[in-house]
Amino acid sequence: METRKICIVTSTRADWGLLSGVAKGLRDSDNVDVRIIATNMHLEEKYGMTVSEIEEDGFEVDARVPMPAASDSPLDTALATAECLAGIARAFDRIKPDMLLILGDRYEMLAVATAATIMRIPIAHIAGGEISEGAIDDNIRHALTKLSSLHFTATEAYRNRVISMGEDRRKVFNTGALGVYNIEHDPVVSKEALEEFIGMTIGANTLLVTLHPATCDPVPVGERCQALLDALDTFRHNKIVFTYPNNDPQGAVIIDRINDYARRNPGRVAVVPSLGRARYLSLLRYIAAVVGNSSSGIVEVPSLRIPTVDIGIRQRGRIAASSVIHCEPDADSIRDAILFALSPAGKRIAFETENPYYKPDTLKRIIDVLTTVDLADMEAKHFVDPYPILNLPVE
Repeated sequence: METRKICIVTSTRADWGLLSGVAKGLRDSDNVDVRIIATNMHLEEKYGMTVSEIEEDGFEVDARVPMPAASDSPLDTALATAECLAGIARAFDRIKPDMLLILGDRYEMLAVATAATIMRIPIAHIAGGEISEGAIDDNIRHALTKLSSLHFTATEAYRNRVISMGEDRRKVFNTGALGVYNIEHDPVVSKEALEEFIGMTIGANTLLVTLHPATCDPVPVGERCQALLDALDTFRHNKIVFTYPNNDPQGAVIIDRINDYARRNPGRVAVVPSLGRARYLSLLRYIAAVVGNSSSGIVEVPSLRIPTVDIGIRQRGRIAASSVIHCEPDADSIRDAILFALSPAGKRIAFETENPYYKPDTLKRIIDVLTTVDLADMEAKHFVDPYPILNLPVE
């Protein structure tokens, strides 16, 4: 079989954590030449310069596309996205991939997919069909679906939603979620190594907290973050590990507040810009609960049999296990949700839950399709009407 050049574009610690297994599987395939482009948060010192994690996984980064932004305002974010589109187009022109693989719903991926569409590079997309009504990511995810020719969804309901958008059902595959697959197959980092990295002891009373801006929320992000911090003040006997939000508009507000909170609570609170995939998934094995509004709390965390407190509207619409406790974004509601998560009843529900995102062969299913799909069949898209066209009389 002729070698195909598949380019993977990654922009955050989170998406590389999911894509790295796919990249390794493709690299081990006989007919694939894997190329990696890193952009956005991977190239920012503030977020840990996580491009190094790609290299530590044994990959050469074929292109680095920075997204300089004067601030995290919506205007500067849009301007940085334009810079990304230009840089990605130049990288594609040099690499000349046969196929592009992207994941998720972030604004920079819309720039990536736009460049690929204009340059007639077929796109394979992971994690389409999902809903997260509280962020602009929701619209971007659906736009990426319409720009892509091949789709890997995390549940059958999401597969059906992609098909309902006019996509060819022969090219839409329910593979389960990569993050859940990683939990069962990644090596576990020891508790001692985690504590050394975090700089604080951890244990069964520890909460892992990640709050991202809910970019469709009319209430300022600072108020939402303060409500969370006020709720956490109730749990003075619980250790807290914060991770940074993504660099979405107004993310810097959250970073400033959690760093200030850690300074005021030495020994009890730690802030880590990026744990990385292995440390993040391992930390989940040693703690009491996850708190915040990250998709990981809904998709991956239930497989570790611990509760998730999902705050506010950011993830509204996602399918969730019974261990996910949804709450309003005010201090009292967050406090009550955490109290339930830490209660015997909350722990029992988490222990007994089934994760709707689990499939045993996620990685193999994705690799098999990417290595065998007819590239010529991906070149032209056709809208497949999911419902019969009604020939109504013209009035």
